[in-house]
Amino acid sequence: MSIWDKLFGELIDVIEWTDDSRHTLVYRFPRHGNEIKNGAMLTVREGQVAALVNEGELADVFSPGLYQLETANMPILSTLQGWKHGFESPFKAEVYFFNTRVFTDMKWGLRNPLILRDKEFGVIRVRAFGSYTFRIAEPAVLLREIVGTDGHFVLEEIIGQLKNLVVSGFAQVISQSGVPVLDLAASYDDLGQFLTREIKPLFADYGLALEQLLVENISVPPVVEKALDERASSIAVGDLNRFSRYQQAQAMRDAANQPGVAGGALGMGMGFGMAQSFGQALAKGDDTDPLQPPPVPSQVNEVKHYYIIIDGDRSGPLNLAAIKALLDDKKISSDSLVWTAGMDDWAAADQIKEIRVLLQQQPPPMPQ
Repeated sequence: MSIWDKLFGELIDVIEWTDDSRHTLVYRFPRHGNEIKNGAMLTVREGQVAALVNEGELADVFSPGLYQLETANMPILSTLQGWKHGFESPFKAEVYFFNTRVFTDMKWGLRNPLILRDKEFGVIRVRAFGSYTFRIAEPAVLLREIVGTDGHFVLEEIIGQLKNLVVSGFAQVISQSGVPVLDLAASYDDLGQFLTREIKPLFADYGLALEQLLVENISVPPVVEKALDERASSIAVGDLNRFSRYQQAQAMRDAANQPGVAGGALGMGMGFGMAQSFGQALAKGDDTDPLQPPPVPSQVNEVKHYYIIIDGDRSGPLNLAAIKALLDDKKISSDSLVWTAGMDDWAAADQIKEIRVLLQQQPPPMPQ
């Protein structure tokens, strides 16, 4: 190797960037006077994109690979610089590296409860939190809209704004969807996928791609949680009673069909039990005079108590007098949700016979 080759090799310009911080989005390669030598070697690693910027204007963009910077692979910069027949001397340009890996486990959550109007529970307050992932999709847009001349743009400089985008998008989508609270809490995966599609355009405005949004929890006030638990318990009790009756019928059928002494004895025992019950019923029937009218039903009415959803909170138990006072004070209306013992679910006040009578006693609005 001649001395000239050796000197030339030492003068070869190498432009590259390695980062172990895991929080840098954009990095400007430091160079005095932004001068880059002819034939400089540009190394772009996996998970990176490099871009040349000429006087504030984005020029050529390079995907992962090894490049020797010359007129042939810098068409945009060559046009901007007016290089018609190549160049020999150093040229001025800024080199920006963009971290294109996926940034994971970004947290989001509602600072204040989101007020929703639910058909079943009325107005309630909802809290939610989760996480999301994103990456750089359009370096030119990110450089123009967010980074500007920042030579070391890190995650902390944009994470607050991204969280605001997610929270704002979540609140808008949920408020306009009209989905019942019970359905929201039962389908986190579907809700997360739907929110990802709806919020993606907000990230695209900054040159970013929202990869995935996860809803990890949606919580409601303790009063609503208690109402949900009570309803679930009542459903479970009903299912248990039906299952018990099914088991009894199944056992009787199996005993009757089971061969052998034991099976026969079991079948006879069940048959005797059924016959005894039937005989007791007949005996009671014989003691009753067929011409005697049935007993007069009790004239004492049991006092019923009601529960009402007022401003998202459950109030009760209340008797009819207390409900009338609430109607007089305009604290409840015909649309207020009411529940009492024996009902499967909450219903509007005007659907309850006793309360409907009270509503009909209310005076109409005053004339204007």
